[in-house]
Amino acid sequence: QVQLVESGGGLVQAGGSLNLSCAASGFIFRTAALAWFRQTPGNSREWVASIEATGATNYKDFVRGRFRITRDDVNSVLHLRMNTLKVEDTAVYYCNLYRYPAGWGRGTRVIVST
Repeated sequence: QVQLVESGGGLVQAGGSLNLSCAASGFIFRTAALAWFRQTPGNSREWVASIEATGATNYKDFVRGRFRITRDDVNSVLHLRMNTLKVEDTAVYYCNLYRYPAGWGRGTRVIVST
């Protein structure tokens, strides 16, 4: 059973940084393509960044150059370093398998203030 536990969210001023983490279990982490998603009230969950098992990464345009996705295959943890945060980045952030999302975790809330 896939389990995903996100952490690291919080309140930060615009221009600040946060590090999100996702502890994963229930699947072979090191072979999985993984991703971060986010959701704001009234909107669908959207893809933010992904990382292949090879380490190749891809980013949505609105975060490219500001966010960095990394993976720790030893400890089965996915990370998202978020820099130069904008008010528009305010959302609940989730991790999951990239191509075949499993059950969603509770997410971690990020609030960016002016």
